[in-house]
Amino acid sequence: MAMTNATLLTKYYETYKDTEIAFSKDIIKAVALDPRQIYLKCAEGQWTCIINSMSFSLARIIIGTKGAAYEKLTKPNPPAGLSLRLCFYRQDGQQLSLFLSCKVREIVPYMNSKDLAIVTLAYTQRPPEDLIEKMGRLLEANDNAVKRKDDRIPITPDSCRKLGIPKEECMAVIQNVPRRCILRDISFGGAKIIVLGMAKYLMNQAVQISLEFDDPHEVIQLKGTIIGTAEVQGRKDMVVANIKYDEATLSLSYKIHINNYLIMARKEDLNPQLQAAAPAQPAAPVFATDEI
Repeated sequence: MAMTNATLLTKYYETYKDTEIAFSKDIIKAVALDPRQIYLKCAEGQWTCIINSMSFSLARIIIGTKGAAYEKLTKPNPPAGLSLRLCFYRQDGQQLSLFLSCKVREIVPYMNSKDLAIVTLAYTQRPPEDLIEKMGRLLEANDNAVKRKDDRIPITPDSCRKLGIPKEECMAVIQNVPRRCILRDISFGGAKIIVLGMAKYLMNQAVQISLEFDDPHEVIQLKGTIIGTAEVQGRKDMVVANIKYDEATLSLSYKIHINNYLIMARKEDLNPQLQAAAPAQPAAPVFATDEI
């Protein structure tokens, strides 16, 4: 693994070690988790469970109180060698299984239910690097969506390639009318598009743009409001529309796409600095003829 990746993983682990993530549908989709392939395993067998939340130090799972898992875990001496198995989809469609060595810390009823219990599992080892990277990117994306909300990314062939956006053209629905538009820049907090229309009629209108991404391929719907307009020079029928997103509906997948671009841009900025700071290699010794 490259040093820059190792440094990034260490940063993720140290920064977010105790940050707990509740697994909503949006998060499950964003990290490509297969919720049907989650098991608690030990030498005595394996049992399906539901992941409720996790951090880099613990996980909380939900199990039935009438099943074998509950019976085994509530014994005075719970089974040794426990591990939590998580399964993720890779970009190529194959599955990635990760195992977290753990021990039972606590078992309590789930939301006062007699049929379900929530089990807190404390890790006995540092989580796999693949998991640290997945969850770290997610947490960093949420942080940067606040800290770098208004940092604009101009849309160019190079930025499109790094963002995984196959083309500058996209669709916008304004006043319930679908309109083709051209994307000019994007950020965590909004976007700027060029669209057919009259500035005075578009101002303060609700808008939804459909933005296509690759790796993984998906079309993300972004809802917002047009908060600024300007005419395109020489085209009175075209408008530059400045959109502010509705933060409550902004998908985690979109945040991760934007954050991945920022990580890539940061690495590219650092590489020349690291090369300049690297000590010069000693020159090979030069020998006079009579010294050979």
